[in-house]
Amino acid sequence: MTSRSNDSSRANASRESRRANNKKRKNNRIWVQIIKWIFLLILLVVVSGIGLFAYYAKDAPNISQDQLQSGGTSSLYTTDGKFLLSLGSEKRIYVKNSKIPQQLKDAVVSVEDKRFYSDKLGIDPVRIIGSMITNAKSNSIAAGGSTITQQLVKLTVFSTAASQRTLKRKAQEAWLAMKVQREFSKDQILEFYINKVYMNYGNYGMGTAANYYYNKSLSQLDLAQIALIAGMPNAPVAYDPYLYPAKAKYRRDIVLKAMLNNNKITKSQYTKAVNESITKGLVKHKSSSESKLRKIDDPYIKEVISEVKKKGFDPYNDNLKITVNINQKAQNKLYELANNGSIPFTNNAMQIGATVVDPTNGHVIAILGGRHLPSVQLGLDRAVQTGRSTGSSIKPVLDYAPAIEYLNWSTAKILEDTKYVYPGTNIQLYDWDNKYMGAMTMRYALEQSRNVPAVKTLAKVGVKRASVFAKRMGINVPASSGLSVAIGANASSLQMAGAYSAFATEGIYHKPQFVSKIETPDGLTRNYDSSGVRVMKRSTAYMITDMLKGVIKKGTGTSAKISGLYQAGKTGTVKYSDAELAKYPSYSSTPKDSWFIGYTKSYVMGVWTGYDNLKDGTISGAGQQSAQLIYKSMMKYLMQNKANTDWVKPSSVIRVKIVKNSNLPEVASAGQSGEWQLFVKGHAPAGVTDNSSSYDEEDEESNTNEQSSSNAQDSQSQQSSSSENGSTTQSSSTERSSQNNSSSASSSSSSQSSRKKEKNTDNNNNNDRDNR
Repeated sequence: MTSRSNDSSRANASRESRRANNKKRKNNRIWVQIIKWIFLLILLVVVSGIGLFAYYAKDAPNISQDQLQSGGTSSLYTTDGKFLLSLGSEKRIYVKNSKIPQQLKDAVVSVEDKRFYSDKLGIDPVRIIGSMITNAKSNSIAAGGSTITQQLVKLTVFSTAASQRTLKRKAQEAWLAMKVQREFSKDQILEFYINKVYMNYGNYGMGTAANYYYNKSLSQLDLAQIALIAGMPNAPVAYDPYLYPAKAKYRRDIVLKAMLNNNKITKSQYTKAVNESITKGLVKHKSSSESKLRKIDDPYIKEVISEVKKKGFDPYNDNLKITVNINQKAQNKLYELANNGSIPFTNNAMQIGATVVDPTNGHVIAILGGRHLPSVQLGLDRAVQTGRSTGSSIKPVLDYAPAIEYLNWSTAKILEDTKYVYPGTNIQLYDWDNKYMGAMTMRYALEQSRNVPAVKTLAKVGVKRASVFAKRMGINVPASSGLSVAIGANASSLQMAGAYSAFATEGIYHKPQFVSKIETPDGLTRNYDSSGVRVMKRSTAYMITDMLKGVIKKGTGTSAKISGLYQAGKTGTVKYSDAELAKYPSYSSTPKDSWFIGYTKSYVMGVWTGYDNLKDGTISGAGQQSAQLIYKSMMKYLMQNKANTDWVKPSSVIRVKIVKNSNLPEVASAGQSGEWQLFVKGHAPAGVTDNSSSYDEEDEESNTNEQSSSNAQDSQSQQSSSSENGSTTQSSSTERSSQNNSSSASSSSSSQSSRKKEKNTDNNNNNDRDNR
């Protein structure tokens, strides 16, 4: 019995052992399969990676010694392919390897790539893996894995823009770095790098920087100065020793610490260098000498650089070929007109900002940043300042165009120029002459720049809807603004020229731009011209243009009149606030800012004139016409070789001769006095049909446009012919408006709290006067 039990136990044990062995062998086979699949997967990834790398690398651009030795600066070309200028300094000091101090080499290698001399590939896998781990931990690009060779390649043929940091670019960069590593020695590669890096203020190369900052050669610099020069390429603007000495010292000390850790300097050398003042040896900071061309073009170049950066490129490091939209002859002419005395200004402190745009494509062909510009690169550009009120030049954009677009108003629409108080306030709105002229057509109200009709028009349209309309044309008017924005909003001459371009092109808006094309060293080209976008109906654009023709013919812009030229335009002036007049009471009857925006089918020009500071003076005398006169001279010049063509009335507009001030509009019978008016087709009164066949523009110009109201007749009889022409006499007469130059845009009448805000604002500025 016992024997049988033992046999049974042994049999069971044997079966358990076999099952265990089978399970173990099965598990082993599974692990073998897993390892095999992992290996195959890794192999597949590696092969795929190599294949993808090879695929990307085959399209890598060529790289030559000439490219490696060249500076990193970008070059500007005109649209006809002619070289304009380089963004770098006119003189670049190239330092050969034999003349580069060993201490500078040690500094650059220690802080940028301490394994530079030992790596054999041109790339550093250890550093790449380390940077990947660091970046993964920080969830950002906190550390770079590029060697000096890779940085050299990037500076030579690739953009440094973050948007260009693609896998393809990194593969091509690595491939080219390995190619450069094979073809050039370490000393040559370091020489190329030291002479290529950007060092701020238009300087390329550390030799150029040594001369700029210390007026010395590299060999004459001490250790601390060498460390600063070696560290600056990391962020040349941020580590500017003139503007940011604390940051510059911080970076310099990092370089010194790296040299110490890399056994390139002793502890005593390190201690002495970190204790040296960051300003030791720095020459007095002065602007670099500039050519006359650079001085004339400086405002334009400033905007080019800004635009290129917004597109994601670094114009100082990316070796770009930038095609700009400048017309150099027009740029020269604009600069000359502002500075040669041919245009009268009140005094030398009076300033100007102007922009000329081609409305058919948005190209900014010329820009004026001011008069008597100092020799400072990238200085103040008044053409793009947006902190000044436009005065009445905003009326076509914000008030009357939306009224035509949304409400289908005709140019014969009767508006009341009567006593008006802003809703929710006790602030009364006045016109420039402190009078009210009664009933008048929208055409006359715009021609004579009457304020009350403009504000009433905006109230009918609604600020919110009008702000959306204006925004499509590049003018930013907050939807919460009060009604006083109808007679002045903050904008620049650039923005205003862009907005009026949509009138010139029958409703197509092209955003003004300085750059039309960017070519990168790797052969990629990016074009930025566009077909534009329709922002209003053809009928709206045509009707506004037709009214703005009258501004120049017989309204407030007659000083801009050019005989025989088809053109349209609008004036705008802004007066001082109560607070400003309290400080300068003598300014009470003169403008603070004066504007003129005018256009033909070929060009649009926006002009602002005024002063940078209150203490500089006020616009008086002949200076009150400076904006119109510089427009007139510039447009004459521009249109010399351009076809003088008129705008063609679209079929969506009806032109008819209307009995003056008839409400509802009444068609003038044969021989009856009347004025030509425009209607949106489908919205003309019953019985009104197009009689454009008998339209005579000269007949229209001869109309006196007298109004039926006694106020209108009295006002006109009191105005001298020089006053009607916008002369000095008219412009300096007492003018009334609640318009404030910039704070009015912040008020609102749509709610009790915003009404209160408008009341507070306009109470402070109820003596502001908006001239025509």
